[in-house]
Amino acid sequence: MRHGIVSTKIVKPYAQALMSISVNHGLTERINQDVAFLLDLLDKSQDLNQFLANPLVKAEAKKAVLRKIAATQVHPYVLNFLMLLVDRRRILWLQGICQEYQLLLRELNQIVLAEAIATIELTEKQRQAIAEKIKEMTGAKQVELKTRIDPNILGGLVVKVGSQVIDLSLREQLRRLANSLMK
Repeated sequence: MRHGIVSTKIVKPYAQALMSISVNHGLTERINQDVAFLLDLLDKSQDLNQFLANPLVKAEAKKAVLRKIAATQVHPYVLNFLMLLVDRRRILWLQGICQEYQLLLRELNQIVLAEAIATIELTEKQRQAIAEKIKEMTGAKQVELKTRIDPNILGGLVVKVGSQVIDLSLREQLRRLANSLMK
């Protein structure tokens, strides 16, 4: 638990600083692309994660690797930000900072992140209908809808918006029916 509190106290201010830079320079979308690139990189390379988190690796070595990987891929502000994170020994929280930046950008743009879980692939029309319903529920301007297939729900749909879960699955309906029959 303590690690989570420390992490939040580090992640949030750095993400807010990056957001402030991006807003002040009109680069929110460009920096968001860079953040997505970094998250993808960290997600695909466990070796890079371990290298950056290793306290025995000198700061200059970490900077050299980051420059080699990111210098031509990210905006100079983001590269400078990475160097700052290394200097301040905060680079091991890069993934959390990037995720928090994306969260702040969604809030800024009034975008809600939602997940729809179904037994089959949803059509574009179904995706749009779900997104419209979520907009109505949340008052958001946009919905970023991710879909996932899960045959265990048997049929129907499960929609997650933040901490709210709307379970319209056949599995849930059968569970409710079984509970009512047992009473």
